[in-house]
Amino acid sequence: MSDKRSLATVWLDGCSGCHMSLLDMDERLLQLLSSEFDLVYSPLVDNKVFPAGVDVTLLEGAVSNEEDLRKLNTVRSRSRILVSLGDCAVTANVPSLRNALTVNQVLERVSAGQLPRQPEDVPLLCAQARPVHNFVKVDVFVPGCPPSADTIHFLLTELAAGRTPNLSQLTRFGA
Repeated sequence: MSDKRSLATVWLDGCSGCHMSLLDMDERLLQLLSSEFDLVYSPLVDNKVFPAGVDVTLLEGAVSNEEDLRKLNTVRSRSRILVSLGDCAVTANVPSLRNALTVNQVLERVSAGQLPRQPEDVPLLCAQARPVHNFVKVDVFVPGCPPSADTIHFLLTELAAGRTPNLSQLTRFGA
């Protein structure tokens, strides 16, 4: 049995910039994964089912469609600590730019003026893109577009030590 905490990362509607910042931690990420965390679910690994009992989940992106909402509810119910990572998760940021339009207007604009038939394997859009905390309890908010690698490293180091990170200790643009 491992003494390490389990870590998951999830990507909803966003650009994957937060995951890029996670990877920008370089050797520090490898060090945290070898000593503090087991990466149990992520776009970076092959696990297809979000496991139960995850200690920490970093969630990137806004809730924009029914699949995002389903995934979010599963993640929240199976995570001890849920982190809204980045401005899309915290405020709905770029995905919310569509909120001035109806779903039909969005679909018409992306399909050259014709309202497409909804394919069975494409999730229905929500009326608006919204931040994660509009749907579930969030334990830690990490703003930034994207948050820096230093910020994510600080976050994970604090969580590994059993502390709630005080992100106000970081400079706004330096870390």
